[in-house]
Amino acid sequence: MTAARQALRDAAARFAFSDTARLDAELLLAHALGITRERLLLTLDDWTAPPGYAAMVERRVRHEPVAYITGTRAFWTIELAVGPGALIPRPDSETLLEAALAHFTDRLPARVLDLGTGPGTLLLAALAEWPHATGLGVDRSDAALDQARTNAAALALADRAAFQRGDWAAGIAERFDLVLANPPYVAVGADLPDEVRDYEPAAALFAGIDGLDDYRVIAPQLPALLAPGGLACVEIGADQGATVTALFRAAGLGVALRRDLAGRDRCLVVTA
Repeated sequence: MTAARQALRDAAARFAFSDTARLDAELLLAHALGITRERLLLTLDDWTAPPGYAAMVERRVRHEPVAYITGTRAFWTIELAVGPGALIPRPDSETLLEAALAHFTDRLPARVLDLGTGPGTLLLAALAEWPHATGLGVDRSDAALDQARTNAAALALADRAAFQRGDWAAGIAERFDLVLANPPYVAVGADLPDEVRDYEPAAALFAGIDGLDDYRVIAPQLPALLAPGGLACVEIGADQGATVTALFRAAGLGVALRRDLAGRDRCLVVTA
């Protein structure tokens, strides 16, 4: 068997296509060993690479996302099970939760709606943040909803989180304190990394020729969804701040822009 330190060096060299080659190698090896990455790094010289690691490396060499190989992804304060058929949670989306926390200082949200919930990412993170809240996650994908329900059960949130198949907010008559949404916003034909284009579901990525199709649906739905004093936090692409702001303002909504930790436009903070 190969010593863990050498196995990491070898794998990282093969992952040169990735901006996080060493991290990818560490996450896969920790998963193969059944330990945390932190423990691996603290005790690296105590380990050898198990037989299953080589197969994981080969999958990553084919650009398969690390999260699909390990079946898990950390997001906000929770750990989510993820797999093909649902968008992989990304750190940029935590900007929406930061915006919501900044808003709800004097009172806490009681009802939360997550439009395009995927594996339950934003809804479950919000419910973990606000223990007395309940919420609804909506998605078009049965595969994503299956993952969301599995995650809710694993996080002991199944009694506070409901999930349903739907086309954004169509047919929803309730008002919510907090609406979260990470809709598709990539223009058809845009250049994407192989691991995104070849593995993640196209329906969760692409939104027409200009990437705005789903915002055009969501914007007119929001006024009827927001409770008094409510807030919507909507993720956008880094170059879409002005165009999506205009769409939401045309629907009579107040809009403020919030940037992610890299300083890129990432979240529209929307009020009725």
